[in-house]
Amino acid sequence: MSVTHKLLDPKNDVAFKRLFGTVKNKDILINFLNDMLVFNGKPTITNVEFIPTLQDPELIFKKTSIVDVMCTDERQNKYIVEMQVAKSSGFEKRAQYYAAKAYSAQANVGSIYKDLKEVVFLAIADYIMFPKKKAIKSDHVILDKETYEQDLQDFSFTFLELPKFKKAKEAIDHLTDDVEKWCYFFRYADDITPDVLKQLTDKDHVIEKAYDELNRFYWTEDELMAYEEVEKRERDYVAVLDQKFDDGMEKGVEIGLEKGVEIGMEKGVEIGKAEGLVEGERNAKHIMARGMIKDGMNEAMIMKYTGLTTEEVTILKTAHTTND
Repeated sequence: MSVTHKLLDPKNDVAFKRLFGTVKNKDILINFLNDMLVFNGKPTITNVEFIPTLQDPELIFKKTSIVDVMCTDERQNKYIVEMQVAKSSGFEKRAQYYAAKAYSAQANVGSIYKDLKEVVFLAIADYIMFPKKKAIKSDHVILDKETYEQDLQDFSFTFLELPKFKKAKEAIDHLTDDVEKWCYFFRYADDITPDVLKQLTDKDHVIEKAYDELNRFYWTEDELMAYEEVEKRERDYVAVLDQKFDDGMEKGVEIGLEKGVEIGMEKGVEIGKAEGLVEGERNAKHIMARGMIKDGMNEAMIMKYTGLTTEEVTILKTAHTTND
């Protein structure tokens, strides 16, 4: 194996399809599927045949691929494999939509429903999809709500959330299973030292081939240009998102200041009204108390009917005497 200090990123769309979507590397795909899809006693996959990802007539016309990799195994079950780098709203629904399209595509004219085969959707996400779940990998199937029996077995969805893999690049000796092996591959392949690479590949010839495929020495100039174009597109996309975030923050601060001034003005009016009512009520009590003092009423009666304190009544009486 030719070892390089800097390998390409397997999360890149071009690199991903080279690794998992080409006939020469289908042993890598088979190994990956078997490592990921171990739930529900699934039989081992021994062979796959690739299916063109352009199935929808409109998408064929636009030459747009709906998924990264599609294949069938020896039992004709279908597998859709997706690498999702950027967080996408509604990706879970998209997964179900494409699984349903792959399922319904089997129903040709004259076909029998009982012959429809299973569809498995497998996605590697470079962001957190399910914040409440702690597991790196989650498997989703259709279950009876009461008995939890899996009577409907033709759809399943597996999601691998890379950010939940917290082990450092130096923790190579602490990888516990095949899921972590692949998480390590996706997270650190493009920034791994030759010594660590040798330690990884000495144990697994398939993973050795996967790392070897990322060696730019084996890529043509055109392939590298395509790889770089994807990298540039992703950087531009991130830059646009960052700018939108900055613009949103600036607009939010501006709106917040305007709203703050507006609320402050309203609050000031409310406070002014409240203080005015208090002052008006106090003046009315004083006028009433002066009248009662003029009529010779005692302090107790004045305090009872005006609510003024002894001190306030005394001040008013003093002022009345002085004026007289």
